[in-house]
Amino acid sequence: MSTITPLAEQLRPQKIKDIIGQTKIVGKGEIIDHIIKTKQPVSLILWGPPGSGKTTIARIIANEVQAECIELSAVTSGIADVKKVISHAEANRRLGLQTVLFVDEIHRFNKAQQDAFLPHVEKGTITLIGATTENPSFEVIAPLLSRMRVVVLEPLADADIIRIAKKALKILGYAHAVPKQAYQTLAHIAGGDARVALGTLELALSLSPTISMETIKQAAQTTMPSYDKAGEQHFAMVSAFIKSMRGSDVNATLYYLARMLQAGEDPKFIARRMIIFASEDVGVAASPALNLAVSTFLAVERIGMPECEYSLYHCATVLAGSKKSRAIPNAMGKAKQAAVATPHLHVPLHLRNASTSLMKELGYGKSYQWEADYKHPDGFLPPEVKDLQVF
Repeated sequence: MSTITPLAEQLRPQKIKDIIGQTKIVGKGEIIDHIIKTKQPVSLILWGPPGSGKTTIARIIANEVQAECIELSAVTSGIADVKKVISHAEANRRLGLQTVLFVDEIHRFNKAQQDAFLPHVEKGTITLIGATTENPSFEVIAPLLSRMRVVVLEPLADADIIRIAKKALKILGYAHAVPKQAYQTLAHIAGGDARVALGTLELALSLSPTISMETIKQAAQTTMPSYDKAGEQHFAMVSAFIKSMRGSDVNATLYYLARMLQAGEDPKFIARRMIIFASEDVGVAASPALNLAVSTFLAVERIGMPECEYSLYHCATVLAGSKKSRAIPNAMGKAKQAAVATPHLHVPLHLRNASTSLMKELGYGKSYQWEADYKHPDGFLPPEVKDLQVF
């Protein structure tokens, strides 16, 4: 049985000069161009949205520096897979060969898995290239991040998407004229993602012998994802999750949690949102909720998917069922407003430490007593705002 290769894979650039877009990193004199010209691979984090060329760039680098490229997905791989790659890379090194390890979605590896790369990146056993759609400052451990260069890819411009589409049709030998509006519609639907553009174009070709704005829209309705981590559905789903917890609806909370996890949402993102919720919406009504939320984040970070789902469902259930209080955000808002309005006010002398005899003579620390719950007769606020109430 033959396998039909997707159009996006058929058209994947093989040389740096064939890449459309990303000129800030692949253009003449830029970092990728420099790596290829010097034949000296560098460990990189390729940070950018889906379909921006991360995998393509990693493969081209490996090919151009004449290194063996081994690919792993952090979604399906574990420590055992990493150890096999390292063992193979060590054998390559003894033969004088270089190994580039490309890890797709490297942010999905937990701390222990990322730690496993450190000594081998340091020794040069492997050149590690990680691809991520998430901010590496939050998702990649600091020791590993310090040994790698972060390269930021941007969503492809509409003009780049149109160039890619025209190139695809030319390679396919497409003979019909394509209206300008069809290309513009395709670029708009793609949202900077070359894979989405080519997938939509491929389906449009299967639906009709001619490409028009209507066939592009028809294809997009079939292929548009119901949940996009960078798009409106992502924010709508997160909003529904938060509002369901706020409304104490456990059933709806767990439904939207399941929807997000099923769609591939980063569990650490969900855990971070619950930490915020624990203070913003539960707050002093049930202060231990914050401890549970922080513990949940640590569990997610250390255990990883799929086992950490238990912790996420546990925390979401408790937060949704907890009493709610807006006291903390309300007090925070009033305190910040007062601080902005009175930045010139000095700390009262009786609250300052009297580090020298002169300071004591001037009234520093006057009448202050070091004892629990001591209420100074002059209060703790500057006299100009002595009646301030924020909580």
